[in-house]
Amino acid sequence: MKYNVRGENIEVTPAIRDYVENKIGKIERYFDSTDNAESKVNLKVYNNQQKIEVTIPMTGLVLRAEESHDDLYAAIDLVVDKLERQIRKHKTKVNRKLRDTGSPKYLFNEVIDNGAPSNVAVEDDEDEADLVRTKRYNLKPMDSEEAILQMNLLGHNFFVFLNAATNETNVVYKRNDGKYGLIESY
Repeated sequence: MKYNVRGENIEVTPAIRDYVENKIGKIERYFDSTDNAESKVNLKVYNNQQKIEVTIPMTGLVLRAEESHDDLYAAIDLVVDKLERQIRKHKTKVNRKLRDTGSPKYLFNEVIDNGAPSNVAVEDDEDEADLVRTKRYNLKPMDSEEAILQMNLLGHNFFVFLNAATNETNVVYKRNDGKYGLIESY
């Protein structure tokens, strides 16, 4: 796996780079081949808060996780744990789907706790998404500014609306930095 480690407001020292490569390199055991995989790692420091963002684009899957912590090394450990949970969750879904269709192709190596490959499938139902509520409503045509006002009135962090100018379904959302984002469909 190739690593692209960048730092914002922090100098990426060889020690930090080695730690990132060693920790993220541990997830390679979950894949059949990572020859052409590239891991993009962004390290940020703002107001004594260490933040790490990791993105690993793969065929048919993008692994992405971010974590903030007072200690950079703890943040790296936490983000690797998140990535491993994502991999286990996706692997369980893929293997369940392939088992149901009878396809022999497996995208992931089976790994047991000590890191050795195994042929035993691991079920991880705790990460299974439970749909607990469904809402239906008519999309009202409006512009993005009105949608932001509606979102704030409702106290939500996102709002789905029909863009009056394009007649497409759009989503406005509140970002972590306090600003707003717009998702447009095409």
